[in-house]
Amino acid sequence: MSSNWSRNLKLEQGLKEFIDSLSGKNRSVGTIRAYKADLEQFINWLHLKDISIEFSGDVRKSDIIEYLNYLSQKALTGMSRARKLSAIREYFKYLDGLEYIVKSPTIGIETPKREKNTRTFLYMEEYNMMLSLAGSKPRDFAIIQVFLQTGIRVSELANLKIDDIDLQNYNLKVTGKGMVQRNIELEPKGVQAIKSWLNVRPQSYSDNLFLNYQGEPLSERGIRKIVTKYRKLSGITKKASCHSLRHTFGTYKVENGAPILQVQKWLGHANLNTTQIYVHMVRQNAKKIMKNTSL
Repeated sequence: MSSNWSRNLKLEQGLKEFIDSLSGKNRSVGTIRAYKADLEQFINWLHLKDISIEFSGDVRKSDIIEYLNYLSQKALTGMSRARKLSAIREYFKYLDGLEYIVKSPTIGIETPKREKNTRTFLYMEEYNMMLSLAGSKPRDFAIIQVFLQTGIRVSELANLKIDDIDLQNYNLKVTGKGMVQRNIELEPKGVQAIKSWLNVRPQSYSDNLFLNYQGEPLSERGIRKIVTKYRKLSGITKKASCHSLRHTFGTYKVENGAPILQVQKWLGHANLNTTQIYVHMVRQNAKKIMKNTSL
């Protein structure tokens, strides 16, 4: 394959082929969507910066460095910039592997440092207030309760199907990252909340568990808006999100003596080190309690 022919692959065509390849690798819908959005943003920026950049072989290492600097000036966190660079790396790695380009322009570019990961969780009075305010809305109440009782990710909750719920055996089947499935035991509170929602759930062509008011599958964005709504109504001022409810689950399970390997299984962590953070959070919380209750 000649370098002249290779250079004539347009960036957008390369992106289309790359995204198609991810589908073939069984990557999750959320991962594919994120890669596509990040790369479209990068390609659009390239075109605005220099209209002569049209083909995959036109992109230089200096362009990517300049893009990362641009993102930094837009106040994007190191974590967000690292994620975007990861997408760009994968894209050019794919092109390089098929010899569309001579070599990847990302070689030698350092990954932006990620800020220390601060995990926000809610105290009992905070999440109980959210549940109380959502009590008259079976769907919203069930969403918050499922987050708290299972610790699943927002993408996993959005993709739950009715058949994933075994109310008789108190079990939830979840499809997580990499399309890996896991089972989570449901507590009676979660089962009752789901039953109450199913009793009023409208008829729909969709088998998704949670629907919007048009009877269509509730999106991740819609779920986030619901959680944000009740957080604000509860007067919670700290930055708490759907992921905070996941952290709340992990923190309280560890705090109440659940084996760390079991918590890892529930949360669907591939690496135990990711789960260990909850042990440290509990220890830090204990130090604060000791300090605040000093005699």
